[in-house]
Amino acid sequence: MSGERNREAMDAGTAREMELRRRSGVRIMGRLIGLVKPLLPVMLLAIALGTVGYLCAIFLTILAGYGLMHTLLAAAMEAMGLGIEASGAGLFLGMETGTLFLVLVVMAVMRGILHYGEQYCNHFIAFKLLAIIRHKVFAALRKLCPAKLEGRDKGNLISVITSDIELLEVFYAHTISPIAIAVLTSLVMVLFIGQFSIPAAILALIGYMTVGAAVPLFFGKKGGDKGMEFRAGFGDLNSFILDSLRGLDETIQYGQGEKRRKDMAERSDELGGMQKDLNRLEASQRSATNLAILLFSFAMLFLMIGLRQAGEVDLTGMLVGTMAMMGSFGPVTALANLANNLNQTLASGERVLAILEEEPQVEEVSGMEEIAFTGAEAENVDFAYEEEQILKDYTIRIPKGKIVGIHGASGSGKSTLLKLLMRFWDVQGGQIKLSGRDVRGINTDDLRKMESYVTQETVLFHDSIASNIAVGKPGASGEEIIEAAKKASIHDFIMTLPKGYDTEVGELGDTLSGGEKQRIGIARAFLHDAPFILLDEPTSNLDSLNEGMILKALKEERGDKTVLLVSHRKSTMNVADMSYRMENGRLS
Repeated sequence: MSGERNREAMDAGTAREMELRRRSGVRIMGRLIGLVKPLLPVMLLAIALGTVGYLCAIFLTILAGYGLMHTLLAAAMEAMGLGIEASGAGLFLGMETGTLFLVLVVMAVMRGILHYGEQYCNHFIAFKLLAIIRHKVFAALRKLCPAKLEGRDKGNLISVITSDIELLEVFYAHTISPIAIAVLTSLVMVLFIGQFSIPAAILALIGYMTVGAAVPLFFGKKGGDKGMEFRAGFGDLNSFILDSLRGLDETIQYGQGEKRRKDMAERSDELGGMQKDLNRLEASQRSATNLAILLFSFAMLFLMIGLRQAGEVDLTGMLVGTMAMMGSFGPVTALANLANNLNQTLASGERVLAILEEEPQVEEVSGMEEIAFTGAEAENVDFAYEEEQILKDYTIRIPKGKIVGIHGASGSGKSTLLKLLMRFWDVQGGQIKLSGRDVRGINTDDLRKMESYVTQETVLFHDSIASNIAVGKPGASGEEIIEAAKKASIHDFIMTLPKGYDTEVGELGDTLSGGEKQRIGIARAFLHDAPFILLDEPTSNLDSLNEGMILKALKEERGDKTVLLVSHRKSTMNVADMSYRMENGRLS
């Protein structure tokens, strides 16, 4: 059953991914830029600093080049006994050599300071936004869990949370402001060149648009799918490695090491091939960009010479216009060089946005009146996983202060009932009620406070035993943690460990047995101190002695707690005040 649901979840994920692939890069960029809103003043400052910095660099070249050429022309004309053209006494001729040198030094220093300021602002924005995005992604995952995440490829999720979000740093630190800087700088240069010649300004505009927009868009369109394919392949490789690490014992036992190694090598080679394709695309784009810059530079030179011969520009216009064009491709070149990385960045952005935009299957509830627990019931409940009917016209009442047991074969719907009571899923027919109110009308936080849920497989975090028990009640005192551990029959075991409650349990709890992990899960439930306890096979990994001690603790809690107990064991059912057998989604 779970395997079928997993396949369905993956099919749904694939369909969602295909739907998102049709979204254009412009729409993705628009959504990502929208996240900058809280830091917009810093972004505007970065754009202003970057624009002025590039203009300093451009006019530094123009000023130095013009000053040098004017000095040479003046010397040549003086040697020939000729005067300098009156029309040439324009932009910089009134400037003394010392003053010119000072201006060049100031502009060079300002270029460095402004560039540093721009980069500082951009990286400040990037790291702040990455923290915000991580928070948003984890909040989205919490809302999607568990209904939308069951069966989801965990390796790909890890890739989104780690490498995909990290790659967005490139977008926020090296993409948004360069685009705005390139547009503003190019606009200023077009207006500047236009003072000497309108045709030259038009040529400059075409040149900037070709290098900064046409070339990147052309190659970006070619590499867009490849970038998405690479990020998806990277996530699949992460998933494969994660599975290999988790199943290391089985791999060794059944001699599958060589097969796993070959599979990993094939996946790595395939990913390497995609990277080579992207690198070739990047090299082609760089070549096209450099060729376009060269062609437009020569076009401006020949245009200015022609205009000079036609008498439409003077010597100053010819020299300054040509140098302005040749020295002002920096901002649009930086923009063009982003295209290949931008393909992968947008693919990563798309994968992150897919999580942020995915609608939860179960919507959280807030703002409702709080209620006290007085009992629970399922009333004529229907529930199915896609086409697989699990519960049909199912009804059960769990009175307050009682221990109610349910037993039955695997797949009969026992665990599903507990998840519906927790509102991990919503029923498709009938109602799940707590204190007489449909759970869909109870605040989600209140519902979680009223219920403690112990699953068949207790998940432990890479932390101390005390911290793992304290998950049930953040901020719990040491005495409370010890008392919960005693009720779960795990205290004596913990005290035999060298560090006691400070002992690290290891990743996924690998250093503990199944029974020990299960008892920590039960201790969490006791610590949570909810009035309604849901136990799904709570003693399946325990010996009879520990089972007896835990059941004894449950009996002692009977006055204050209501317990719904699911188990295969007849010995476990003996503690129940009333018990039912479940078969094919019905009680008997």
